[in-house]
Amino acid sequence: MNKEMLIEQVGALFVNNMPFNQFLKIAVESLSTEQAKISFPWQDVLIGNPAQKILHGGVISAVLDNVGGMLAAASVIGKLDDADLPSVHKRLATLGTIDLRTDYLRPGKGEVFIASAKLIRSGNKVCVCRMELHNEQSVQIAFGTGTYLVG
Repeated sequence: MNKEMLIEQVGALFVNNMPFNQFLKIAVESLSTEQAKISFPWQDVLIGNPAQKILHGGVISAVLDNVGGMLAAASVIGKLDDADLPSVHKRLATLGTIDLRTDYLRPGKGEVFIASAKLIRSGNKVCVCRMELHNEQSVQIAFGTGTYLVG
């Protein structure tokens, strides 16, 4: 199996094997070793402020963590040489969030939300990503930085 197929499987794992992501109805728009993009639709069950009908802050933070974690996993695969590919599942099993910072810029209003991540640094032990959340009108709602244990 090649790296592109493994990266595609990582995206499918995040969508199909994580019940919370299924609840959010997350879809992978793109995933590579350098960037990731996911989307999810508005649902009334995600309301954090009933008076304003805006996204719950925890949902915003969780989605940023998801797209950052997905990118961290893809970056691990990208750094492996072909001889290491069979051991990728073992390496990804220890992936986890070390630190997550979320800055809320605007109320989470919209019909569809798009979270993106860009790789800042990918080392042997730690990966750092920059994430953003926008609505379908390209209004930026939040951004964050995630640090992930990758080795």
